Amino acid sequence: MRSYLDYASTTPLHPAAREAMEQVLDEGSWNPSGQHSLARKARLRLDEARESIARVLACEPGEVVFTSGGTESDNLAVLGVHGARPGTVVCSAVEHPAVLRCCERTGARVVPVDSAGVLDLEALAGALDPAVSLVSVMLANNEVGVIQPVGEVADMVRALAPDAALHTDAVHAAPWLDVGACCARADLVSLSAHKFGGPVGSGVLVVRSGTPFTSTLYGGSQELGRRAGTENVVGAVGMAAALAASADAREAEVERVGQLRDRLVHELVEGSVEARESALYLDGTRPPKVAGSCHVCVEGVDSQELLFALDRAGVCASAGSACSSGAREPSHVLAAMGVSPRLALGALRLTLGHTTTAAEVDHAVDAVGEAVAKLRTGRQAR
Repeated sequence: MRSYLDYASTTPLHPAAREAMEQVLDEGSWNPSGQHSLARKARLRLDEARESIARVLACEPGEVVFTSGGTESDNLAVLGVHGARPGTVVCSAVEHPAVLRCCERTGARVVPVDSAGVLDLEALAGALDPAVSLVSVMLANNEVGVIQPVGEVADMVRALAPDAALHTDAVHAAPWLDVGACCARADLVSLSAHKFGGPVGSGVLVVRSGTPFTSTLYGGSQELGRRAGTENVVGAVGMAAALAASADAREAEVERVGQLRDRLVHELVEGSVEARESALYLDGTRPPKVAGSCHVCVEGVDSQELLFALDRAGVCASAGSACSSGAREPSHVLAAMGVSPRLALGALRLTLGHTTTAAEVDHAVDAVGEAVAKLRTGRQAR
């Protein structure tokens, strides 16, 4: 049996996305910037995808910018605003590297989080002033799944840095939260198709009208001059179909998957593995998290050895961000939460989604238990 519990890295292609993409491929993948009838048909498909995405995200179609994925969307948001209005940039310490590295290049102020991974709002207030031009705070963390108080962040930004644009990386929130409602007051919002059943290599950046912004790619005038390059019509259509399907099923899936996740966490923490759930308040309670996220640390075990053992047992998992796979340093997210480097080296991220079954969860629990027992025995023998 194979259990795929690495949804935070990428999701299986949703049937609705596959069907929509196949229709476009059957018609022919033409350049939507052309003048002939085939190009106009491609433009129509692109416009329909843009309108569908705008409905889900509660924005105007003209505010939807197609990109190659979450990394480009994040880069484009930070550097696009900073290029148009240079100033102080502020971000949280647990942002995805696609945001954090860009912000660091500008000399950004980095705001800490608490033990649960939740942004320190008092520290954020201290970092804001009228010189701030951009604030970037993610909606849901890609490693531990914690949901940030974006609404409260927006209140503070408007009050203390009124000229600043607010960017939210919503890449890992899209399958679980109503991004349109949660990010209604954000000026820029990033998404990546393959995190919610769409194709790899397609993404979106919402740029609200009036937001100071300059393109970081030079070439054609596609996407109203905000992102040069021939649009990926097939990818956009598949992304739109997947986003709509995800939104339609969200309420039921949050309930179903949340129950599976809670069972998984309980078995790993209370069972023989004796793992520690990573994102908890000091009183032991869990902060708001997306339904599909299970992140624990297993003491006395190296996560890379554990992942190899799980793969052999048919369980697909990860230690943290897929962008840092192979890195031996502890996660910057766990470090920001105050998790000790020793414990963080045993990090295990198991993430669930729309195809996850109870049988897969049971299989994973057994596989983790057996692998941890063998690895701990082997360390004691050495």
